[in-house]
Amino acid sequence: MNMTGCFLTLKDCKMVKDINVGIVADWLVAYAGAERVIKEFIDLYPSSELYSVVDFLSEEARKNFQNKNAQTTFIQKFPSSKTKYQKYLPFMPLAIEQLDVSSHDVILSSSHAVAKGVLTGPDQLHISYVHSPIRYAWDLQHQYLREANLNRGLKGIIAKWFLHKIRMWDYRTANGVDHFVANSKFIARRIKKVYGRDADVIYPPVDVERFTLNEKKDNYYFTASRLVPYKRIDLIVEAFSHMPDKKLLVIGDGSEMNKIKSKASKNIEILGYQPNSVMQEHMKNAKAFVFAAEEDFGITPVEAQACGTPVIAYGKGGALETVRPLGQDNATGLFFDKQNVTAIVDAVNKFEKSIPDLHPVDCRNNALKFSAQRFKDEMGSYIESKWLEFQDVKKIVY
Repeated sequence: MNMTGCFLTLKDCKMVKDINVGIVADWLVAYAGAERVIKEFIDLYPSSELYSVVDFLSEEARKNFQNKNAQTTFIQKFPSSKTKYQKYLPFMPLAIEQLDVSSHDVILSSSHAVAKGVLTGPDQLHISYVHSPIRYAWDLQHQYLREANLNRGLKGIIAKWFLHKIRMWDYRTANGVDHFVANSKFIARRIKKVYGRDADVIYPPVDVERFTLNEKKDNYYFTASRLVPYKRIDLIVEAFSHMPDKKLLVIGDGSEMNKIKSKASKNIEILGYQPNSVMQEHMKNAKAFVFAAEEDFGITPVEAQACGTPVIAYGKGGALETVRPLGQDNATGLFFDKQNVTAIVDAVNKFEKSIPDLHPVDCRNNALKFSAQRFKDEMGSYIESKWLEFQDVKKIVY
């Protein structure tokens, strides 16, 4: 398939643009990675209707969705659902199945939890853009249970039973998806493992245009993230506490804040939550961005490269697809192979020796491959081609 264009007649193009589209999200509470995909879907199909388990977007964030409000589920009215919606995960499979999308020709779901489980009929085309199968129900279950202190006792037994039921539901509802699109090759492998289905790969949209190239770097390292366990910011901070001659700036807030502060030495500044403008300024001036999480894709390493800032990353997950390591042409960073302090220290020391081989322009050029316009072009072409294939199949069947 040609992802950059679609060889259609004028009649075909009109038919594709006229399709009735329903767009389904897991939940709409903030404007982040999954929501950026929703934005591009809406830009492709402005007359589409929006659906979600809950919708608590701010008016500012809603502007990205052409001010559309989502049709929501009964969870919207549950107590404290605006801030504690994830606590209602046990109800979400039932909730998502109550959304009536039967009036649409095509369903586009952006799913990392339950959106792909929306009910569709044989005359509807369902394309699911998957950020990940439900992480805490599949291969990351044990990690999440440990972090939530639910790996023992009666509460642990109940949590494990519930996650078992979620897995059964999640596997069953994969049959309602006509085509899976993964946000990385890493997630395509997870989809194959979990659902036994092949997935096409279209990298998600990154707003690289809001970052500017800066070739003159200051003498500090930088990391930014939600301060939650799997991001492993604690490892980065501890590693730099063993390198007192190297400065580290950390932006972010979350449940790990106190733990991370306790590990920080004088060469480390924990700045907490900062607005995007402040984060961008620090990111573009840093000599390198340090990234220790195993992410499905990982937007921030791409954003760093968009500034011309090389990346020191854990060599698993999506980072393997977004960072060009030393040894490749036009390298944009390097990897460490273990999530521990020693590996990060060794990687930083290796980076110091390799700075002449890492060029800001190469970083910027690599990041542009993940632009929002590229996503829109590829995804638009993909949807159009799958819709026309679907029409041809219906003609044969009927």
